[in-house]
Amino acid sequence: MEEIRRVLIQSPMKTSMLHPLPTDVLLECIDIILPFISTMCNASLREGILPTSQKAAIITPILKKANLDVDDVKSFRPISHLTFISKVIERIVAEQIKTFLAESDLMPPLQSAYRPGHSTETATLKVLSDILDAADSQKATLLGLLDMSAAFDTVDFEILLHRLEVSYRLSGTVLKWITSFVTDRTQAVAFDGNTSSPVKLICGVPQGSVLRPLLFVMYAAEVMRIAQSHGVCIHAYADDLQIYVSCKAVDQQAATSQIVSCVEEIDRWMSSNRLKLNADKTEFIWLGTRQQLLKIIQKQLGVGGASIASVSKVRDLGVIIDDELTMAAHVSHVVSGCFYQLRQLRSVRRCLPFEARRALVTAFVSSRLDYCNAILYGVAACNTQRLQIVMNAAARLVTGTGRHEHITPVLRDVLHWLPVSQRIIFKIAVLAFNCIRGTGPAYFNDVCTPLANIPGRAGLRAAERGDLLVPATKTKIGSRSFRVAAPTVWNSLPQQLHETTLSRQQFKNGLKTHLFKAAYG
Repeated sequence: MEEIRRVLIQSPMKTSMLHPLPTDVLLECIDIILPFISTMCNASLREGILPTSQKAAIITPILKKANLDVDDVKSFRPISHLTFISKVIERIVAEQIKTFLAESDLMPPLQSAYRPGHSTETATLKVLSDILDAADSQKATLLGLLDMSAAFDTVDFEILLHRLEVSYRLSGTVLKWITSFVTDRTQAVAFDGNTSSPVKLICGVPQGSVLRPLLFVMYAAEVMRIAQSHGVCIHAYADDLQIYVSCKAVDQQAATSQIVSCVEEIDRWMSSNRLKLNADKTEFIWLGTRQQLLKIIQKQLGVGGASIASVSKVRDLGVIIDDELTMAAHVSHVVSGCFYQLRQLRSVRRCLPFEARRALVTAFVSSRLDYCNAILYGVAACNTQRLQIVMNAAARLVTGTGRHEHITPVLRDVLHWLPVSQRIIFKIAVLAFNCIRGTGPAYFNDVCTPLANIPGRAGLRAAERGDLLVPATKTKIGSRSFRVAAPTVWNSLPQQLHETTLSRQQFKNGLKTHLFKAAYG
């Protein structure tokens, strides 16, 4: 019952109301309805059946943009509404399956979606770190971003259930419940006050469901093994696939053939599993230093019958990656988006109290500045300065500070905001802390190696204070890799932040205090 109570507290119920209930009232309501919900959830899990009433979805078409043609179906985005009880049961099942997969080590290690300690940032950081390491070794990298067409909606029920039984050893009541969950589902469309007749779904994991992404990840895990069998590096976040191979300029033809062969086999596997690789939206890009790229002969790659030319920049999980890895294009994109939000907020600034302005700026501007900012470690100072200008403008909007007034005292004394460069260090230090404590992604396990664990260095003073091994690099671009940045940042922290008794929150509090003093004195 405690597990169900925790799920209820974390559920969308408290945010789906026009006027959210106060926490104490919400908890009181949960305590009243908890016995009834607990009985229903336990009965469903015990019998291995999700009631038919909980498998009916209502689809509401929402116009993607106000200026789109309302007579064109493609102008709408379908939003699926499921029952509250079904989502509560799904959350319980999802947590138990995730625990089982983690304990049995059955999840693909290079799949970063829907796992504790993993995120789009760690996924992007892993891929870019590998590419920066290759550039440090005088290699260029061919990166391919594979796009799947309506991947979640074309999952075959029979193949999914067979894979869960064979590959993930799910059986008995568990498999029976999942079978009940994915089969015999219906959906109807509600639009303009009218509702269509319900139709039965013949494929696809249910849109809007909690289990949808997890089931897809388990369904498509074979793609990871295909790439590895071709000697191609791969990283995935749900249905977003990044495959890449690094090589010397003289070996570019072999590398190109290697990655094309990998993509062709992935395409064949997808076709046999009712998935479709969208060649029109698949992108390739050569990455490296300017000197390395000058040696690369840019040729088109044949994928799925289409000829795809390499591009100079790509968008990967919300990050713009340019071919020379300067991150200037990404910074420009962030700056443009932030200033757009600031212009929108400026029109209503006088109508809002201070705390409301601060909350809005945090949600719409600061979140953009902080998203994947670990990848900006070591980039040219002009790029971080552009982001700092955005932060200064946001601070002026929140506090009403004039354009010609000095902004540093406001950032320090009123808002308590770290400068952009310190926020980047903060993010890397927290990720390093997670890796050291074993709560980070497994693919970063070899990043943070304590000197105390290295023969011959255990007696050093640096080892006693908890320092990490910093790998040697040949060029400046290599120092930007997370493999180098994480131990470098960690070793720069005071010894009290290396204490193993610190909780994650205590570490973050102490880290901010340290960086705050370093930034403002």
